[in-house]
Formats: sequence, C-alpha cells, structure tokens
Amino acid sequence: MAPYESDESTTAAESDDLRAGRRRAARYVVPVAVTGVAVATIGLVPALADSGSPDLPKISAEQLVQNIAESDTERLSGTVRINTDLGLPDLGGLESGLLAGAGQGGDGGEGSAADPSARLTELATGTHTLRVAADGPDRQKVSLLQDAAEYSLIHNGKDVWGYDSKSNEVYHSTTAGSGKAEDVPATPKDFAEQALKAVDDTTSVTVDGTARVAGRDTYKLLIKPKQSGSTVGAISIAVDAKTWTPLKFTLTPTSGGAAVVDAGFTQVSFDKPAASTFDFTPPKGAKVTQDGDVEHHEGAQPFETEEDAAARGAEGMNTIGEGWNAIATFDTGGEGIPSGQEVGGDFGGFLDSLGDHVSGKFGSGTVFKTRLINALITEDGKVYVGAVTKDALVKAAESQR
Repeated sequence: MAPYESDESTTAAESDDLRAGRRRAARYVVPVAVTGVAVATIGLVPALADSGSPDLPKISAEQLVQNIAESDTERLSGTVRINTDLGLPDLGGLESGLLAGAGQGGDGGEGSAADPSARLTELATGTHTLRVAADGPDRQKVSLLQDAAEYSLIHNGKDVWGYDSKSNEVYHSTTAGSGKAEDVPATPKDFAEQALKAVDDTTSVTVDGTARVAGRDTYKLLIKPKQSGSTVGAISIAVDAKTWTPLKFTLTPTSGGAAVVDAGFTQVSFDKPAASTFDFTPPKGAKVTQDGDVEHHEGAQPFETEEDAAARGAEGMNTIGEGWNAIATFDTGGEGIPSGQEVGGDFGGFLDSLGDHVSGKFGSGTVFKTRLINALITEDGKVYVGAVTKDALVKAAESQR
C-alpha cells in the first residue's frame, strides 16, 4: 500500500516527482554537530493552536507534501515556543556538572559558554521560548530567551556568532567552503522536512483536517509508521495554507501521554526582517573565543553539510531493519557501560535511572531509554540505537550473534 492511504495509487511518474519533492524538501536541513540523534530528532516546540478549524478547500496528502517541498519561503520572523519531554529524569545538581564537563564554560569547563554545539543541547529538555528570523540562505538568527538574559546564534554570510549575555562571552566561527547556506535549525520547517525524508512505503500519510496556528489557517498533515515496534506514534505538521510553510510540529510516542516534541510559532511574519537583525559586534569587555583558539574547538565547525554528516556517520556504522524500525549499530571497540552500582554516587544512580539491564545470546548489556530514542550497549562495547522499543533492540543484537 502506498504511504498516502487516503489517496488513489500514484503512477510511476508521480512517484518520481514525489521523491524529487522530498529531496527539495530536505535541502535546508543541516544537522548541528555534536548534538546527537535525540537533539536532531526533537524540534523546536509548540505553539498552542488557535481555537476553531478554518474551512479550507480539500487537498490530498500527496499534494500537501509536494506544496511543502516547493515552498520558496526564505524570509520570516517570529516567536517559537519549545517544549520537549524525552522522559529523562530530573538531573538536579548533576546537570550543571555534566554540562560544565562537556565544555560549556564556567568554573568546570574550558570551552566558551557561547559555543552553539553545547548551548543548543539545552533544547533537548524542558520548555523554551525563542525569537527567530531568516532572510534567505545566508542570514538566520535564533535567540534563546532566559531569565534576564538570552543566548543568540547569528549566521550572517560566512560568519557565525554565538553570544551569551549572562557571561558576556562570544563564540565566532566561519561556515565551511564558499559560504554556502548553513541553516540554524530553529523552526518547525526544519523538523518537518526531516520527518518527510523518512516517508516511504512503511508510512501512512494523510490530511487530518485544519487548524489555526499563530493566527493563520493551516492544513494538518498526519504521519504514522505502519510497522509495530517503533517508539514514534504519530507526527502532526500544521502547514500554512498560503505559503505552505510548516508552522507547528508535534511528535507523540506510542507509549501515549504528552508529546515528546511540540514545536510551533506563537507569532509569525513573512515580511523581510530588517538587515540590522543579523548585525553583530562583540560587546566591550566580552571574552571572544575564535574557533580553534582552544582545544575544545580545534578542528570543529558549529555546522556541517548534510553530505559531511552522512559520511561521518557512515564510518563503521551499519543499519539493521528499514523504515521507522531501522536500528543503527556500531562497535566502540571497548567495554560496555558499567552499572550504576559499579560507578557509585549520584552519577551511578543517574545511570541506573536511565538504563535497564538485559541479557540474551549477545551476553548482557544495558538499554538506555527515553520516550523516543533507545540505545543498547552490550558488555563487549557494541551499540544498537534507534527510535524503537527495548525488545526490538534486544532482538537486533541477538540477530548479529
């Protein structure tokens, strides 16, 4: 059965057009280095839909996907609300220590508090409010609003600036190559396009009515895996009925309850932002870290092309299964993760709160779980990770022995 369950079967030519559309839809998706699978999966969070369902002309799921792919929206500004619930335990005081050790600056780390590779991981949990702006492929800005402070990430031409107003620290780098567009992942569009890349014969795609989001009429696109075993229950994307820009992205898990990711605009404008929006000069007295100045940043870029990410991820990595049940596997060449009892202390308790001990033909290991991404690390250092259930990971590990 074709993924568009409510539509008539597509011809071969239509299927080719659809695949081409998906490739166009993915052209803006540039993953942020170091943030990992979970952060890449989670989007920016949600705006509550306005009350009422607008009366819009009927549209097929295939046509709606095609309209998203062909949308030429490059200029917008607005406010995005973010709520991410991966089901991670409250880290309490442990969180600040872990972040400091990861190089977020402060007393515990050598890196800059303005380094985007660390700061963007904050979006992996909790509720956040962002101001976003974009003017074509060479200018984007995302500001993460905090109590009496904010963190801004600005891309202007070849320059990438990160600024943390609380610490008065600045991070500066340049985009790779000739200044090709490098997107800051800051709107539901980025995550909608990532989800659309996963649409294949293992996926159901339908139009699920209409809604009002950020004061605008939208169609709701509903994406569901057909296979059992995936932790992804459904993805709902609210698509602007005039510009075909995704305005809201919601991912709910098969386990039920609150959305894992709920991302959307509370206010949006498609007018050209003022050029000054993307200007940045380090404030007087600010500590400026130039990419490569410290060991933590040596050889790194805050952004990488999709091709580079694919090449990097493919090294030593294999895939088991297909569609939404795909599991990535690789060998660390070392021993597995120790138990919380072996580690001891607060961090040992944290490990135990995340992991379930399992055993099978592969020996024994630990499954580290969230409401979306799960990973099995065996005692001999092999890793199996995917948006699948614990049982699916165990079965995959046994199939390789």
